[in-house]
Amino acid sequence: MADDGVDIVFTPSGRRGRVARGTSVLDAARALGVDVDSVCGGRGICGRCQVHLAEGDFPQMGIVSGPASLDPLTEPEARFDARRGLKPGRRLGCHARLRGDAVVDVPPESQVHKQVVRKRADARPVEMDPAIRLHYVEVEKPDMHRPSGDFERLAQALSGQWGLDDLAEIDIRSLHRLQAVLRQGDWKVTVAVHRGVRITKVWPGFHDRAYGIACDVGSTTIAAHLCDLSTGEVLASDGIMNPQIRFGEDLMSRVSYVMMNPGGEAELTAAVRGAVDGLARAVYDQAGVDGGDVLNLTLVGNPIMHHLLLGLDPTELGQAPFALATNAALTLWATELDLENVHPDARVYVLPCIAGHVGADTAGVVLSEGPHLADELTLIVDVGTNAEIVLGNRDRLLAASSPTGPAFEGAQISCGQRAAPGAIERFRIDRATLEPRFKVIGCDLWSDDPGFDAAVAATGVTGICGSGIIEALAEMFLAGVMTADGVIDGAAAARTARVQADGRTYSYVVREGGGIDIRITQNDVRAIQLAKAALYAGARLLMDTLGVDEVQRIVLAGAFGSHIDPTYALVLGMVPDCPPDKVTSAGNAAGAGARIALLNQGARQEIERVVRTIEKVETAVEPRFQEHFVQAMAFPHKTAPYPHLAAAVDLPQPRPPGGDDGPRRRRRRRD
Repeated sequence: MADDGVDIVFTPSGRRGRVARGTSVLDAARALGVDVDSVCGGRGICGRCQVHLAEGDFPQMGIVSGPASLDPLTEPEARFDARRGLKPGRRLGCHARLRGDAVVDVPPESQVHKQVVRKRADARPVEMDPAIRLHYVEVEKPDMHRPSGDFERLAQALSGQWGLDDLAEIDIRSLHRLQAVLRQGDWKVTVAVHRGVRITKVWPGFHDRAYGIACDVGSTTIAAHLCDLSTGEVLASDGIMNPQIRFGEDLMSRVSYVMMNPGGEAELTAAVRGAVDGLARAVYDQAGVDGGDVLNLTLVGNPIMHHLLLGLDPTELGQAPFALATNAALTLWATELDLENVHPDARVYVLPCIAGHVGADTAGVVLSEGPHLADELTLIVDVGTNAEIVLGNRDRLLAASSPTGPAFEGAQISCGQRAAPGAIERFRIDRATLEPRFKVIGCDLWSDDPGFDAAVAATGVTGICGSGIIEALAEMFLAGVMTADGVIDGAAAARTARVQADGRTYSYVVREGGGIDIRITQNDVRAIQLAKAALYAGARLLMDTLGVDEVQRIVLAGAFGSHIDPTYALVLGMVPDCPPDKVTSAGNAAGAGARIALLNQGARQEIERVVRTIEKVETAVEPRFQEHFVQAMAFPHKTAPYPHLAAAVDLPQPRPPGGDDGPRRRRRRRD
């Protein structure tokens, strides 16, 4: 009988499968274990199951998705749209039925377990010198005997009362309202001035609050921090998944989408600008402030996100020599980025990029961590789908990018997921019994605590996120379940039922029952090996260029980096050897750098100057990268000694050649 099924891929989870033609998207999601909300039981009333059909050619998924992938809009959907409104491009998953292969995005608000975005502003002391300053002035009234315009008398007042002698311009929208505001305030007004030269807003009377937003536009998540420009206090923080994920999990997939779909860059630009705009509203609503008083924004992002946010075609970044349209810092009006939820004349400062694959986010990390100010040789690794690496001190700085892929964030892992309630984030294995215990996001108890099952009843144990898979593999290696070459050892099956045959390889069972079996497979190990080897090779290449064999300090940056246990990062060999107490997490250092640039305009000149001195090493053309990569596939490394780690951790002894490393492939018999 002919197969009448269709293939469907859900983003951002990456879950895919084949279902019968005519299946509703909601039923397909349930069958594949995809997180889609529904309260009304599929009656088309609640609208919780809204999804977005991605349109275009997705070669990395082997799918062409378009309008013909779903039935036309149904009557219940039309009624819901008339009553409560469907966002453009949205369908109700309970009534949209599959007629062809499809890529379907589940937006954050339609997910049962809303995404936990782990980007927060660090409480770092910053010298306050914002680009936007408020000035209260009293302006002379018009005089027929001394004719001059209202703006000229306002500028004169600012010069006389505040010493703003260079002020010579006013935004047209402020000029439109100036005369009415002056008279409403009885010639007493508060003026917002950008960098001492241009008026951006005028209020009648006394006004003492203006706000700014520091935003880190990541390929996976976007985070924003609302700051008081007078105190530097972070009033609200929020984050969302980057909606561009529906066009591709990784950056190069998004570039491929643009290359294969004419006009695709406009779709990606609209998606990310809409996300930033919505996030701006979310943080000022959270803080209870007026969005019209948000007058300054600073933005960081990797080069592809930088280009797409600015409306620049990223195609050149997808092929050698990876040319940027510009690497300079930019200052724009909010309206130029279609930001409607802040003051239209708000200034947007975009930090400079360093090179084709080392972006403004890395510039933010440098500004936050200050390696250019230190004597200590520091390695900074911003761990993400494309790791960005900086090495050096006040004498010399090098930078590189390394293609780690999305495995560290739970993608490409059989039971992997992003950080959300129910995801395993901490992991231990008993050395004697080889029994696991773990902690999940949203619960403070370990799995072997008596109250654990009751505590996680609401969310369940849903999968394993990036920090969890790092710890799990490190523990498997330390406990002898996995060899240094990354092979799950079949011999361990004699010691525990947790190690089970899985085709021609073995897997380690973490948890069975509860609706989902969680196990770590040989393919999972390989995915992490590839990612960590690329990360190590990039760092080692910078060390070769600088002519050093050791670093004095390692900083793990980024949302994911901030949740990696430094010791486990060393055990896996993600980074070169270093004393474990010298390996630290910096949290969202890129976002912290954006905040520094928001609150201190001198920092903008500083990072623009430093970026011009950073030397870029291109891993794609360096012959030694592949050599380092191959050696780094082992745990922690094939040949490099890890004496600092060995002094702190009881590492397994190397096995003699020819030892049992588990199942081997049969040799194919030649005829």
